[in-house]
Amino acid sequence: FNTIPILALSPIIILIFGLGMTPKIVIAAVICFFPTLVNMIRGLDSASSSEHELFRVLSATRSEIFWSLRLPPALPMLFSSLRIASATAVIGAIVGEWIGSDKGLGALIIQASFNYQSDRLYAAIVLSSSLSIALFIL
Repeated sequence: FNTIPILALSPIIILIFGLGMTPKIVIAAVICFFPTLVNMIRGLDSASSSEHELFRVLSATRSEIFWSLRLPPALPMLFSSLRIASATAVIGAIVGEWIGSDKGLGALIIQASFNYQSDRLYAAIVLSSSLSIALFIL
């Protein structure tokens, strides 16, 4: 699913979910999901075998192993991937607005491109970049 380019996947998502806000949210979520998933799995598997063996010797339950051994080292990786995902979510929303929308930054970028309105195009690009930076910092 991640190997399909989002520009090819977005018309299918819009056909499935309609022309509302839902397809834009789904497209942004698809772009953000896989990098976050990969980093979270890497974080959950970052505990060493000696740490796992110590918890086994101490007769820890599966939930104790998860909450005390696996989750704490995974949280920094989760939050760093969410920081990156916050910026890519803006890209997903803009791509979602390119197809099947007449409002938003994505639609403004497409309209400005086709109408040769370079001032609006640059303004939309600067605004989307500023939004991504603000979400990254937040």
